Amino acid sequence: MNELEQALALIARGADEIIKKEDLEARLKLGRPLRIKAGFDPTAPDLHLGHTVLLNKMRQFQDLGHQVIFLIGDFTGMIGDPTGKNVTRKPLTREDVLANAETYAEQVYKVLDRDRTELRFNSEWFGKMTAADMIKLAAQHTVARMLERDDFSKRFAGQQPIAIHEFLYPLVQGYDSVALEADVELGGTDQKFNLLMGRALQEHHGQAPQIVLTMPLLEGLDGVAKMSKSLGNYIGINEPAIDIVTKTMKIGDELMWRWYELLSFDVSMDELATMKAGVASGALNPREVKLRLARELATRFHDAAAAEQAIAGWNAVVTGQGDTSLLPLDEIQAPAEGFRLAALLTAAGVTPSNSEANRKLKERAVRIDGEVVEDASRVFEAGFEGVLQVGKRNFARIRLI
Repeated sequence: MNELEQALALIARGADEIIKKEDLEARLKLGRPLRIKAGFDPTAPDLHLGHTVLLNKMRQFQDLGHQVIFLIGDFTGMIGDPTGKNVTRKPLTREDVLANAETYAEQVYKVLDRDRTELRFNSEWFGKMTAADMIKLAAQHTVARMLERDDFSKRFAGQQPIAIHEFLYPLVQGYDSVALEADVELGGTDQKFNLLMGRALQEHHGQAPQIVLTMPLLEGLDGVAKMSKSLGNYIGINEPAIDIVTKTMKIGDELMWRWYELLSFDVSMDELATMKAGVASGALNPREVKLRLARELATRFHDAAAAEQAIAGWNAVVTGQGDTSLLPLDEIQAPAEGFRLAALLTAAGVTPSNSEANRKLKERAVRIDGEVVEDASRVFEAGFEGVLQVGKRNFARIRLI
């Protein structure tokens, strides 16, 4: 492949859709750094791996020599993105937005090259807009077109309320592209309507419409729902290295390939295909392949030494050899009467329910500090400390207080 073809292949890696590919190729042929925009509303203080899908794509653009714009939606965050919501979302306060934005700025440079990142806030231009300016912006779109958006149309058909300010959100996000003169905007598949709004508004203002590149929503640890803090199926990029490793090692083998495609910098698509074939033929152990991914993620968000220490802790539990004190210690409040074993396993999060815990006890799949336990009547009181393990993937080092 020539240089242009290689760039297009890297940009397309993991992408769901590129609108329009021919425009992207033409823009790349201009020979200048393109302006690559992605917006993040600071709705929560910490980023997780799901957010890094876009950050990774931004970093790939940086590695190709382009300028990326990490746009913090401090203004849009106070409106509240209605995407995917079947009810009106409560807007954040200015204080919430600013506090979350500050932590975002600290975290993104774990992925992005600081020297090639333009950090912007959309209050820069919206803070200067008058009420008349906002009305002029609203006049550039119709209610009928807004109702083409899937979540709006469903709520309208179901006679659920849609607040007027929610219609402003896509317009405001779209206008960000005008203000920044974006060549390319990145977003999740759930943002497609808003990204296309940017193209329309750019044309209205005499700019060349941006290329839209949508990325899939990363499935969380359960392999079903998208990664979300509210669902508890996430890995935060600020979590300890041991948590990144242990959580990554719990994901299913099929999800592992998806994570490799969307999260890995170290493994090319050709190497990924070779690894898949190796696992399918039995030549490669999927556990070792997954461990490579865990090591890469822990190294990226911490460093190589922390990653190796975390892997040593994980291996200590899985193999029964090594120092389990490397595992994070979770403190759990014990009731006055203490925990019976099944309840303890559930409270520690290594089984989803007491009934599942009892089933695992009968299967002799429960270990404490490496020893199989079967006595369901055993009571654990404040002061107990140990490593609980169910099967090979689920374990926790706990102390009852």
